[in-house]
Amino acid sequence: MRLRNIPRAESTLQAHELVIKHPEEQKGKWCSLFGNSNPIEIEIGMGKGQFLLNMAKAHPDINYIGIERYSSVLLRAVERLDSEEFQDLHNIRFVCMDARDVGEVFAPGEISRIYLNFSDPWPKARHARRRLTSREFLSRYEQVLPSGGKIEFKTDNTELFRFSMEEITEAGWHLEKYTYDLHHNDEMNAGNIMTEYEEKFSSRGNPINKLIAVRKN
Repeated sequence: MRLRNIPRAESTLQAHELVIKHPEEQKGKWCSLFGNSNPIEIEIGMGKGQFLLNMAKAHPDINYIGIERYSSVLLRAVERLDSEEFQDLHNIRFVCMDARDVGEVFAPGEISRIYLNFSDPWPKARHARRRLTSREFLSRYEQVLPSGGKIEFKTDNTELFRFSMEEITEAGWHLEKYTYDLHHNDEMNAGNIMTEYEEKFSSRGNPINKLIAVRKN
């Protein structure tokens, strides 16, 4: 899908105090940026921010960083942050960057949990390495998560979900929990906060897949 370029996106993001312009300079110092020692969790490919903003609102004792590659998409999250509903949040920051650079931006063990929601499936086999749940990306996550750190992944794409479970196992991670129908799994759906895509797909009757994986060492 072609993204619509929004000319004011770059200038708006540059001017916003909660969008971090040189994230690599914060490596190992993110707690200082937040002004506390609370756990830091990130969402990679945060889109328009519905999930992460609501997580930050529901869990004020956790710091959240939203990563989005496209400035025109991140702009929508910033605009939502500035709305009356979320304007008092202090435990969230945004970064416009490529997920491949997480190891350049966060220090070893600095992130306690990573959320991957409705990531691009890259359906062609030759593009498998680009999937955010591929072994290549799992190795990048190992650079920033401690032993016992977790990934939570949601998607409506069952083929991508099966691929992800295989990659997680092959990479030596522990598959803690999984379901092919999140909204009918009382245990895993407890406290679930939906993304924009999740609302859309589930309203069509599409089952939502979710897994939680743990880094072993």
